[in-house]
Amino acid sequence: MQELLGRLSALDPQASLGLRVIACFDELVIGNVNTRGLLSAAASLAGCTAGYGQDTPPRSVRITPRGEAAPQPLDAPPPRTLSEVAPGITVWLERDGAPHANDAIILERLSLAVRMRHGRGRSDADGRRDLSLVLDRAVPTEERRVAAARIGLLPGVRYRTVAAPLFAVWGSHPPGPEDVIATSYGPIHASVVACDRTVVDATPSGIGTADEIDGLHRSFRAAVVALRLCAPPATPTVLADDFGGLIGLLADLPHDSDQPDVESVDLVMRHPWGPTTLDALVRAGSVRQAARLAGGHHSTLQARIDGLTADLGYNPLDDGMGRTRLGLAYLVWRLRNSRVLDLPAPATH
Repeated sequence: MQELLGRLSALDPQASLGLRVIACFDELVIGNVNTRGLLSAAASLAGCTAGYGQDTPPRSVRITPRGEAAPQPLDAPPPRTLSEVAPGITVWLERDGAPHANDAIILERLSLAVRMRHGRGRSDADGRRDLSLVLDRAVPTEERRVAAARIGLLPGVRYRTVAAPLFAVWGSHPPGPEDVIATSYGPIHASVVACDRTVVDATPSGIGTADEIDGLHRSFRAAVVALRLCAPPATPTVLADDFGGLIGLLADLPHDSDQPDVESVDLVMRHPWGPTTLDALVRAGSVRQAARLAGGHHSTLQARIDGLTADLGYNPLDDGMGRTRLGLAYLVWRLRNSRVLDLPAPATH
């Protein structure tokens, strides 16, 4: 499949993207992901709510692109495109306006995956798979250890996790257990690799911290943060180790927490020079080095710092605390504005 994707990408970008959708659902079917997980994947890929309905017994499920259950509408159902899975069972995408380019293939694959799942005679309440248990900190430690043993992970050995979206392009898959894991950002392809592996051939991807079995849930959360900090093609993969202890702070930070410094960074980013200047200041140790990274003269950068200071309400170069505030706010801003988990738009010829 990946070889075929590579060949078609040069010939027909839209067909390549359609095949990525197919590959996503292939992974979900192989992973025996339940109906809610399938809906979550469809909603994430389409960028709109996906639904499932059955007549006997009456049941309806609606999942948002964030993987959250949507309340049932009190009046008429929203505009939706339906597909019949089997007699009495339908799936749909809810979208205002004209369908998007990939809606038809997403709905087709969702319908096929749901049909295959229900054809197995298993209920939506079936047990979770082992890797999902290992990476969930809410699961008791002993249960995580037993699940880890079932997939060949050894006690006392350190591993890393790798996180990638379902549409990621893999040159090769590293050895080790892998599965599709439900997260608050939608379904994520998770892999467990040796602790000395700090590079993977997948775009985009995030590589988590090294830890033993009991701490792999931390590694996975770090890998998801690293993934969300990716910005292909310039930054196709991110290693959590590069951010030290900051990665744990970012992983634990609620997405809706009040962050005035992040709101100030948002003001800076509205300037044409804002993104490059902030990135350079965070990475550099001096104004001259930042100017080189930003591709300008240090006097020009100094003038921009004056405007930046007015927006931030403090001068990030005055002392170490100012740099710390700016660095942390900049990383949180990047996470809140990350688009790496959005399905790439079809390319135009």
